[in-house]
Formats: sequence, C-alpha cells, structure tokens
Amino acid sequence: METKPPLSPFTEESARQKVRLAEDAWNSRDPERVSLVYTEDTQWRNRAEFPVGRNQVREFLRRKWARELDYRLIKELWAFSGNRLAVRFAYEWRDDSERWFRSYGNENWEFNAQGLMMRRLASINDLPIDQKDRKFFWPLGRRPDDHPGLSELGL
Repeated sequence: METKPPLSPFTEESARQKVRLAEDAWNSRDPERVSLVYTEDTQWRNRAEFPVGRNQVREFLRRKWARELDYRLIKELWAFSGNRLAVRFAYEWRDDSERWFRSYGNENWEFNAQGLMMRRLASINDLPIDQKDRKFFWPLGRRPDDHPGLSELGL
C-alpha cells in the first residue's frame, strides 16, 4: 500500500513538513501529482464544490488551474493534533481578463495511517487586488525557501 510521509501522529516538525509538501505539490499545478496525496475515496469541500475521490479531485484541479492563471500559493500550519492539521493559506492568481486576485482561506485536513488525506475542508475568500499590490513574485513552481511566508508578509 502506498504511503505519503510524514505520517501521523504529527509532531510540530512533521506537521510543518506535511504542509510544505502540500504547498509544493499545489504550486506544481499538476492535477495528477496533487491527486496522488489523497485517498481513492477522499472527501472535499471547496467553496460550493464537493468532489469525492481522486478522479473528481483531478477534474476539479484541471478546471481550477485553467481558470486561475499564474497561480502562486503559500500555506502555513495553524494547528495540529493526532492525524489532523489545520492550515491557513493565501494564493495569488489572475483571470483571463488580466484581473488579479488574492484568495485567502483555511483548510482542515484528516489523514489515514498511510499519510494520505481522507478529508479536505476548505473555506476560501477572493479579494480583487491591483497588480501593484501583489506579493508573490517567484517564478512559477515551488516557492523558494528564502521567500517570506504568510506571517512574514503580514497576511
């Protein structure tokens, strides 16, 4: 059976590592790669969508990244206990009309014994921003280690 370390129960160090691995995967904008960290029967709540299972997650992510262009994400651990993590995040993106947004949110994650995410519950708000107010400027892909996180950016 596949595993995705680090595994629960989480320590602060392993919880932070799990969050960074998730951020890195999402910044790849690769629906196949991202979907592989979820159980086959994963359950999501993302805005008004409720994907169930890896196939629906992949389709959701394909639609998301076709709509949210130049996507750059930062995640930060909020709390952890046993096999659950609470995460806050912000990401910047533009639409096909060149309007920029910063989306803020919170996620609750629950993992199985193999380290795969069984449940992802997300609450997200979108804020239109001017291009001059952007804060996430690294090249598309993984956020560099020396780039500030959410707390350092005052977000």
